Amino acid sequence: MCLTFDSITDQKRPVRILAAFLQKRHLPHALLFTGIEGVGKNDAALAFAMACNCMGEKHRRSDQLIDNSSSKKDLPAAVNPCGYCRSCRKIESDNHPDIIRIKPSGAFIKIDQIRGCCDTLAMKPYEARVRVVIISDAHAMNPSAGNALLKMLEEPPDSSILILTACQTSDLLPTIVSRCQHIRFNPVSVKSIETLLIENQGLAPDKASIIAAMANGSISRAFAMSSSNWINRRNWLINAVGPNQSDQSGQPWALFSMSSGMLMAFAEMLKKNKDFLFDSLEIMKSWLRDLIIYNFHTEKIINKDLIEKIQYASQKINIKALLLKIDAIQAAQKDIQSNANLRLTLETMMMRIGKGSGKPKPLTK
Repeated sequence: MCLTFDSITDQKRPVRILAAFLQKRHLPHALLFTGIEGVGKNDAALAFAMACNCMGEKHRRSDQLIDNSSSKKDLPAAVNPCGYCRSCRKIESDNHPDIIRIKPSGAFIKIDQIRGCCDTLAMKPYEARVRVVIISDAHAMNPSAGNALLKMLEEPPDSSILILTACQTSDLLPTIVSRCQHIRFNPVSVKSIETLLIENQGLAPDKASIIAAMANGSISRAFAMSSSNWINRRNWLINAVGPNQSDQSGQPWALFSMSSGMLMAFAEMLKKNKDFLFDSLEIMKSWLRDLIIYNFHTEKIINKDLIEKIQYASQKINIKALLLKIDAIQAAQKDIQSNANLRLTLETMMMRIGKGSGKPKPLTK
């Protein structure tokens, strides 16, 4: 399937804005795409570069596409790139000399990468109508790289467009944001992700439903989860911390009865599995959420395949205690994002989660 604007899922507003630029033949010198990872920002940037340079029948236009005039003559009949012409194929395969892609080198985008781009932009394009520079994860620029980019934005090169992608505008210098046309990409709907998982990844509907709900609106995250052992890892984690139906003690969650030593050991286990840490915390939150939601909106639970386990645990829970445990996990996630000490953060979270909640009492509808 060729990359076009139509292939970008659930982003009608961003696509409409980009199409308007093309139809009016008035392109900004710099665009900023923001949104969580995996919602189509980079695909949209590539599709835009393809549309700017498409040589297909529907894209016959003048050599100068960046045009500040109000003339509306010779507008393209369509804005979608054809996907089959020489230019489109070279761009999509990352072989076009005038489509420059910059990504983090390690953890950061470094000043040498931006300087190299500046040197290239000082020359005329080799063959493109519009040269396009795509800076992915622009929030990874170190301060010197950001300042170098700012100079380029202050004196934009002719026949060139810069497209930056980032999670949010607050991650970039305000002076950079102010010089870009900002377009916000929204999280993809659960239903759309579920459909993609079934049609493109061949997942069974029940597994696709669970992964789609846990992907937090990110297609790339959902695909990564589907190609890994995510479901089995989730089952292991819930079995480790969840209810034991053979336990008649009245404690619905294993962590309620763990000793301090066991809680610290569990925190250490989470710390060692850093690659799965984000997923682990999200799974624990989804489990607690399902225990609360079950008694009110059964159809909205995430872990639908564990309905019997959820039903058993939900009869014995204390809603206030569960909300406090969710707060503990969210506080830990925030601290981890702020680069707090990982061991201390996880140990504090586990101590808060493992606190007794008093006498369990059932929820009523």
